[in-house]
Amino acid sequence: MNRWILTLAFAAGLSAQTKPAYEVYAVKYGAIPDFAVSGLVAGAEASRKMEIAMMVWLVRGGGKTILVDAGFYREQFFKQWHVTGFEKPSDAVRRAGVKPEEVTDVIVTHLHWDHADGMDLFPNAKIWVQKDELEYYAGSAWQSRRTHGGIDPDDVVAAVKLNLAGKMGLVNGDAQEILPGITCYIGGKHTYASQFVGVNTAAGTVVLASDNVYLYENLEKHVPIAATLDAASNLRAQDRMREISGDVKRIVPGHDPAVMTKYKQIAPGVVKIESAW
Repeated sequence: MNRWILTLAFAAGLSAQTKPAYEVYAVKYGAIPDFAVSGLVAGAEASRKMEIAMMVWLVRGGGKTILVDAGFYREQFFKQWHVTGFEKPSDAVRRAGVKPEEVTDVIVTHLHWDHADGMDLFPNAKIWVQKDELEYYAGSAWQSRRTHGGIDPDDVVAAVKLNLAGKMGLVNGDAQEILPGITCYIGGKHTYASQFVGVNTAAGTVVLASDNVYLYENLEKHVPIAATLDAASNLRAQDRMREISGDVKRIVPGHDPAVMTKYKQIAPGVVKIESAW
C-alpha cells in the first residue's frame, strides 16, 4: 500500500513538473479615451474619466501559441466608439513576433464585442469558450431585448460558423484544464458565463482576469466591477484569483493602461507579465 501511495505521489509530482512554464505577454492594440470610471468600478464618481487600454494576452510555451481574447476589428464598433492608436489584433501580435497563422488557440473569456470579435482573424486557431456562454448567446439571450447587451450578432454568427467547422472547443464548467498548465475558471458574472484563465509560469500562476477585473483599482479597493450581473460573485472571483495566483502582481486586469507600465516592455505596446513590477 505504501509503495502504491508513493508511486501515485511520484506520478502527480512528475505531471506537475512536465507542465509547460509559459511566458505571458500583454499586447495593446488600441485605446478608448474619456471612458467613465463609473462604468468600470462600482460606486466611482461620475465625473472621473480615463483612457482605457484595449489588449489581448499572448501565451507561449509547450509548442503552443495561445491568445486570451481576440479584440475587435469590425467596422460597426468604430461608429459607436472613438478608438485611438488602433491596430487590428492580428497585426498587433506581430509586434510580439507572432504571425496570425501561428496562433494555435484563442481562449475567449466572454462574448462581448471587444473580446470576441477578432476570433476569426486567426485561421489555424482552435477557439475556446464556455459551453454555457455560447449556448446562451446563440439562443435564448435573443428572446429578450435586455439579455444580450454588448453581444454583437456578427460575432455570434462567426462563433457558430467556427463551431460548425470543428474549430470550437467548448469549456464545460469551472476549473477546466483545457491544455497542460492552462486552466479556465468561471468568473464573476460579467456575462452569462464569463471566465478567467490561469497560466502556469516559472514565477507561479498568472491570472488573466480580462473583464472579471477591469482595473487594478477593483483589486486594491476590493470593489466589484460596475458591469456585472452579480456584484457578490465578482468579489468572490477576485478573492479566488488572489488564491490561485498567490500574488496580486500576477493578476492582470482587462483594461487598465497601467499594465503597459508595470511590466517590462519588450516591444512597442508589448509587455512581459512577470511577478515583479
